[in-house]
Amino acid sequence: MGFYDHHIAPRIVDLACGLKDAQRQRQKVVPRAKGRVLEVGMGSGHNIAFYDPDKVEMVWGLEPGETMRNMARPKADRVPFDVEFLDLPGEEIPLDDNAADTVLTTFTLCTIPDAAAALTQMRRVLKPGGELIFLEHGEAPDAGVRLWQHRIEPIWKPLAGGCHITRRIPEMIQNAGFTINDMESGYLPGLAARLLVFAAYEHWGSATAK
Repeated sequence: MGFYDHHIAPRIVDLACGLKDAQRQRQKVVPRAKGRVLEVGMGSGHNIAFYDPDKVEMVWGLEPGETMRNMARPKADRVPFDVEFLDLPGEEIPLDDNAADTVLTTFTLCTIPDAAAALTQMRRVLKPGGELIFLEHGEAPDAGVRLWQHRIEPIWKPLAGGCHITRRIPEMIQNAGFTINDMESGYLPGLAARLLVFAAYEHWGSATAK
């Protein structure tokens, strides 16, 4: 990992993911998590403050980036439940089968190199009846935006920590053996999203294993 990937890209991602409009989106989904939670791609810890401490027993924060984990630790120290960091990628979740009551993924499936393998792992560790809660951006429904997404993605990925902007999130979740229970979709509101509309189409909701 070079200097940019280790020092610069994590801070750009932290800044982008910490925008007010993105935080409002997190507030819609993160409080739904309960029990023993696996957060895949914890990043710099933007979700930590949105967990409901009355519903959450503990959180495993899966995050392969050392810089991101270091940025998240102070946030984890401020909450009343345990946060255990796991320094492996989404394709290698080091938990037993049926270990988690909830799996949470926010703005993560875009960056995992083998997202299909990661979703298979999430399904493996999720208890029967447990929920996958997701907030992800991906391919837009509008032809004009999609055209620019495919043009920009080769340039965007190395600048934004490997972020893919053309992934079909609902299909990926369903192909991994999940049933989507509820889902909303739309463009992230706000000025920043309008300027970066190619990265602003989102899906959020929940799914359970078939």
